[in-house]
Amino acid sequence: MVTIIVEIGTNHMGDVKVAKQIIDIAVDCGADIVKLQRKNVEKIYTKKFLDSYLESPWGTTQREMRLHREFSDKQFKEIADYCKKKKIPWFVSCWDIESQIHMRKFKTKYNKVASAMIIHKELLEEIAKEEKYTFISTGMSEMKDIENAVKIFKKYKCPFELMHCNSAYPIADNEANLNLILTLKKKFKCKVGYSGHEIGATNVSVPAVMMGATSIERHVTVSRTYYGYDQSASLEKEGLRKLVRDIRILDKIMGDGKKKIWTSEKPNIKKLRQILT
Repeated sequence: MVTIIVEIGTNHMGDVKVAKQIIDIAVDCGADIVKLQRKNVEKIYTKKFLDSYLESPWGTTQREMRLHREFSDKQFKEIADYCKKKKIPWFVSCWDIESQIHMRKFKTKYNKVASAMIIHKELLEEIAKEEKYTFISTGMSEMKDIENAVKIFKKYKCPFELMHCNSAYPIADNEANLNLILTLKKKFKCKVGYSGHEIGATNVSVPAVMMGATSIERHVTVSRTYYGYDQSASLEKEGLRKLVRDIRILDKIMGDGKKKIWTSEKPNIKKLRQILT
């Protein structure tokens, strides 16, 4: 069965109540997992960038906006408790080593390598050492970058799943390149999922499943009109509901690829092959 991951990302805008609303959407629509992000803002962006002007609901610099969207331990604990109550697993993609080590206290089941961090060798090693099942997004990367990441996870015998991804928000249909799912499967002999940023619920994600994607990750929001870079490339509740419905139908109709005579066919053997049997 295809694993459906709801990426909350920063669509919560630093508000636990909004994060809980997105978790509710994930549960109501039948998604399997929810994911958030954790960053030490001062470590992954330059001072010049963080000091640069950006008008947001929380200030006038990149720093003020980005710091506002980071959850504290207390807030993550509240989210962890809520996910437990709602009976849905959660995990986090950490963008720096300090955050990765810090989040171990929550003992989540999965890890995630964000596309932006796939070339961060030291971070990948820190993640792989945990030996948790890890989803590795491959946006903004060349094949050599993916090869290097895979080597690290194999070195530490850490189970992983690559995720085909285009890191534009949103992506253009002609850049979806879903045939790469087959290329990655053949080259690395592993599961390959799809992390999508397209506009629309099913136009790319459903064909990705038909190409053999073993997981689908989509950003989800309460409203695409909310503040934030990711919101326009995210799904609202009805979009997620439609996506989950169509993927679950595909789970049934794609089958196992093995030829057999179905019980429902057997009556027609007698009727339609009367002179041959």
